[in-house]
Amino acid sequence: MSDFTDLNGAEHAFGESEAQREVRENDRQYVFHSWSAQDAINPLPIAKGEGVRFWDYDGTEYLDFSSQLVNLNLGHQHPGLVKAIQEQAGRLATIQPAMANDVRGELAKRIVEHSFEGARSVFFTNGGADANEYAVRMARHHTGRQKVLARYRSYHGSTATAITLTGEPRRWANGTIDSGVVHFQGPYLYRSAFYAETPEQETERALAHLEQTIQLEGPNTIAAIILETVTGTNGVLVPPPGYLPGVRALADKYGIVIIADEVMVGFGRTGEWFAYQGFDLRPDLVTFAKGVNSGYVPLGGVVISEAIHNTFAKTPFPGGLTYSGHPLACASGVATFDIFEEEQILERVNDLGSRVVEPRLRELAAKHPSVGEFRGKGLFWSLELVVDPETREPLVPFNASGEAAAPMNAVVAACKAAGLWPFVHFNRLQIAPPLVISEADLVAGLDIIDAALDVADGYVTK
Repeated sequence: MSDFTDLNGAEHAFGESEAQREVRENDRQYVFHSWSAQDAINPLPIAKGEGVRFWDYDGTEYLDFSSQLVNLNLGHQHPGLVKAIQEQAGRLATIQPAMANDVRGELAKRIVEHSFEGARSVFFTNGGADANEYAVRMARHHTGRQKVLARYRSYHGSTATAITLTGEPRRWANGTIDSGVVHFQGPYLYRSAFYAETPEQETERALAHLEQTIQLEGPNTIAAIILETVTGTNGVLVPPPGYLPGVRALADKYGIVIIADEVMVGFGRTGEWFAYQGFDLRPDLVTFAKGVNSGYVPLGGVVISEAIHNTFAKTPFPGGLTYSGHPLACASGVATFDIFEEEQILERVNDLGSRVVEPRLRELAAKHPSVGEFRGKGLFWSLELVVDPETREPLVPFNASGEAAAPMNAVVAACKAAGLWPFVHFNRLQIAPPLVISEADLVAGLDIIDAALDVADGYVTK
């Protein structure tokens, strides 16, 4: 029996050097990779994936604790998603977005029905970045205002407005593409910008800062506030109690649209269909991608409120995409809803998060001096690693590279050597496995992290 099948349908055993050699050569010769100096990288060729695991061409097995880029919510090669795509390809492979399509309409209906009260329609995009681009465009046309407030320590995508909205180093080299973006500090109690000592103080002071920013920038110039409901890559920052309702109150006070960026945390990651549903937030626009169909076919979108939908009832919306609501992507999106119900995904995410992950991370935080804090919800958590638990000095400096990043690189290497593919960013080791993970695999992955933290402990100075 073969271990994997290549693009020509030929079957191979792991360890065949020729199959791997061709993949490596084609990649290095012809593929231009994102966020990388091309001569400094050597991407790992992957032969196959199944469930919560994937294998390289040598047969090395990895437990996927990152869900690739936190998109593979239903795991590799889920038979329900694969079948939906295959059946749709045989029925109608594609059709332009100006025409009505059954599977596109069905997916939009289900998303609206599972979204916020007052949601009216869905504009489909090809991914999360363009979803945020279009959400901002909608807010600007709806309000007649230009400015958009976005938080530091956020990531909203790499297209023009989306990268300007981004509040972390990936924005720096791209300059200020959209002059209407203004950044502000969000809540982050562990490293509070407001000298807060309690969640209540952090909420109060973060909201006061936001209102001051609104006032100083001119309320009548601000179209929207965009925020990741739970900050994703930049630390799994869970909003403290009262913060998101407070943002809603400020938005209502000044006539500002709230855009909830749910690209990473939507579709079950935190144990809700959308993360904002767990924090008493009523958004006006919601952006999504990733988990809507686990990235099997590129798909994103914007959930639109009745009021904003009506802005364009008689006036054309100035934007569109050739592949908006692509039938193959939408078919896998509809299947995602079916699978969530059949496999009780939300229930198991909440169960595993509260019963398995949280208690184990509490143990790790008590055991390992390198763990300054842990935080998260559902199957989305972060371990903040430090060299000094008293001063909270990070294990590596902000945006570290080269030798400065060596401690985190050592932790990553320990994880991979033990068969776990980790999700790391700066000084944080984050936990985001596929939502279909078994309890046994989840425990096994946490065991590997436990051992890898011994490496991090070696860098602790106190």
